[in-house]
Parts: sequence; C-alpha cells; structure tokens
Amino acid sequence: MAEPYIPQYITVHLGPPSSNAQNVTVTFPDYIKNVASSEIYPTWPENAIRANIYAQISFALNRFYTEWYPSQGYSFDITNSTAYDQAFVAGRDIFENISQIVDEIFNNYVQRQGSVEPLFTQYCNGTTVTCDGLSQWGTVPLAEQGYTPYEILQHFYGEDINIVQNAPVRLPNPSYPGIPLRLGDGGNDVRTIQVQLNRISNNYPRIPKISPVDGIFGKSTEDAVKEFQRIFNLTPDGIVGQATWYRISYIFTSVKRLAELDSEGLALEEVSQQFPGEVRRGDTGDPVRVMQYYLAVIGNFYETVPPIQVTGTFDQATEDAVIAFQKTYGLTADGIVGRRTWNDMYRAYRGIVESNGFIAGGQPLFPGTTLTIGSTGDDVRQVQRYLTAISEVYPEVPAVPETGLYGPQTQNAVIQFQNRFNITPSGVVGPITWGLMASIYSDIQSGNLRESNQFPGYELQEEG
Repeated sequence: MAEPYIPQYITVHLGPPSSNAQNVTVTFPDYIKNVASSEIYPTWPENAIRANIYAQISFALNRFYTEWYPSQGYSFDITNSTAYDQAFVAGRDIFENISQIVDEIFNNYVQRQGSVEPLFTQYCNGTTVTCDGLSQWGTVPLAEQGYTPYEILQHFYGEDINIVQNAPVRLPNPSYPGIPLRLGDGGNDVRTIQVQLNRISNNYPRIPKISPVDGIFGKSTEDAVKEFQRIFNLTPDGIVGQATWYRISYIFTSVKRLAELDSEGLALEEVSQQFPGEVRRGDTGDPVRVMQYYLAVIGNFYETVPPIQVTGTFDQATEDAVIAFQKTYGLTADGIVGRRTWNDMYRAYRGIVESNGFIAGGQPLFPGTTLTIGSTGDDVRQVQRYLTAISEVYPEVPAVPETGLYGPQTQNAVIQFQNRFNITPSGVVGPITWGLMASIYSDIQSGNLRESNQFPGYELQEEG
C-alpha cells in the first residue's frame, strides 16, 4: 500500500453494494459536503460540525485507501447505504456553513498514532443507534462545554489520535500496477505484495514466509503467491495479476482490520511508494539509469524514438526521447515517466528481448527478469561467464563457476563488480548491472577496453 492521499474524485454507489443502483462520480469535497448536509444539522455548534466532518472525511478515505469495494470486484469506492457507509443524496442542496467548513478542512483526516492509514472513524447518531465510535448528537453537548473539534474526537476515539493536515490531493490511481507481476520482476509493487503476504501468513500458516522482503520477485515470493492462490481458489500460477492483487489486498485489509475501528494499524515500514514514483527532468539516480537503459534499447529498434546514453541524469535528450516514446504509444506527451509510461516502456523493452535483441558484439540484452539469490538457469550462467572474463582484467572482481545457480559466491562477485564500477552494491543483477557487464565483456572480447569507471553507451543490433 502507498501513502494516503486525498482523491480528486470519488465514485459513489447509490444503494447497497450488491444492488443494481447507479454510480455517480463527484469531487471529494462535494461528496463530503453532501454527506455532512445529509447526516448532521447546520445549526449545531461549529466545533461539533467540524468534529463530525473530520469523522466523515476519515471514514470515506479509509474506504478509498483500503480499496474496500474495488478489492471485492465492485466498480465504486463507497456506497450511500447507511447500513454500510455514509448517507449521500444525489442532487441535494448543501448548507452554506457546511460547504465553507469542508472547503477549509477536506484534506485533513484522523489517524491513529503510529499508524499510516486514515482511521475507520465509525460513528452513529447516538439516539436511535449507538456504536463504539462517535455519537453525532453526543458531539453537541461537548461543543457547548467548550471542547475543540480535536478534543471531541479524542473523547470518542481515544487520546492516541492525530489529525493529519494538508494531505496531498491527487487523481485517483488504482493500486494494481497495470501489468502482472511474476518471477524476476522488481520494484515497490513487488515489495507491497511481499509485505502483505507475510502478514497474511500469520493467519494462514500454509503460506510460506518471504525472506528477505527486498522488492525482488524471487522463488520464495512465487511459492507464497502460489499457496495464497490455492487457499483462496485462484489459479495457482504464481503470477500476481489483477484478481490475485486485489484478493491479496482484501485479505490483508481483513486480517489487519484496517477497515474497522479497532484496526491493528498499518506501520510506516509496511507502506511503499509506487516505484519509481515519477521520474522527470533534473532527476538523477538508479531509477533514471534503468529508464534510460530501456529507452536506449527502444531507440535502436523504433525509428520514432531517438537513442540516448545511460548517464543517470534526466537531461534534455532524455526528456526528448521520453516525449517521442509517449507519442509513439499514444500517451500524454509530457516528458514525465509515471507508472503508465514506465509500464509501456517495460512492455516495449520485453517485446524487443523476446524478438532476440542483442547488444553489438553478440551479447544478449537484459532478459527482463531480475537475478538474485536462488535464481537459476541460462541467464545466471551468462552472468557467471561475464564475471569470470571480467575478473581476468579486473582482479578485484572474483571469478565464479558457471553452475547456473545464483548462490552466495555469485552474489559476492556481483557486489564486487558493482563496487568497482560505481553501481549501488545490491548484489542483484538488474538492467544496469547486466548492461554494463555485457558491454565490458564485449570490449574484453574485442580488445577495446574503456577507461576505468567510464559508463558505456549501448550500441545495439538485432540478431541475424
């Protein structure tokens, strides 16, 4: 799960979840104004109104953040049935004082101290219906006694709450990354799955623990996914497609009670930023290098995309290539690499790999699957072959036998290679490490070694 944000829009189902009622999409502030105008009275003391609105905001954000309904296969974020959610009357009039308050605080919400998620601020009217959370009518005498909105909320939800202020407002973005995750993939979406499956396994011990939780989709992650799929009657293929992703999300929310008032809580270390967030001009680092590597390859196979150098700096040439790629793929040509551009770039790269693309000198492109401890096969043998040849010129990089098994000896050699050539020493072979190994190996074979620490470009060719 990513960090919470305020959605610009929210989709409301005008009836109980399983009914054939209409869905309406409204801005989040307009939704809260409608709920508040439907649930409480504009003549109440202002502090009571504010306390109730904080609760209504947090309730809605909890439903949105946990994807409570989408994870069950529904096409909406929340219902207007008070048996499940909050009152919402399409087209109703909004009280002016409520509208003004919502405009001021719609991006503030209640959070339990030590937890990340918006608190599931259960509430009831306090007269005909009572509950463990906030009593709407009970807020009135507290406000009349001089309680602040925060103190009113503490009275009902406990002393250990915070009000998060000025949360970011964004367009709604489903948590599912848009492409299936499988063996060899990497990134924060993989880490999210690992974290969630490890917590789920506490309640379902047949699911093996994943260690380490490193964002690399290795054999232990695949085994955990397969067992989860077996338990919950999904095809046990070890691939996290949309159905598996949302089933994991729903079960994770359920076992942690994130959509309940007595939530176990979501700790900060359980939250991932979506990889790589957004990459844009002026950025530097490994995400930029990876993106440039993909673009460098694509640019040698697509005439519409100019080839670029892999420098780790998002410069003008990189932005031009990104825009050209976006135009080629019918994306918004803004030069910013967000999730959709990243995924389409990765798909294009994988298509080239599968059509037998090679670096000049006959070396294969990065296979598209990250190699780490436990990986096996010909791609591992290729890495071991590279390392052994490189060790003859760079003795600080140890040679390794070509066993096809990525064990501790191979991992250590990869780390030494990464240290020697100024790559983050992760011990994992991703596109940057693979590309540099292949280029140096090719130079060794041809007798055309580069200067020490010089990062190579990528001259590419197709087989045949």
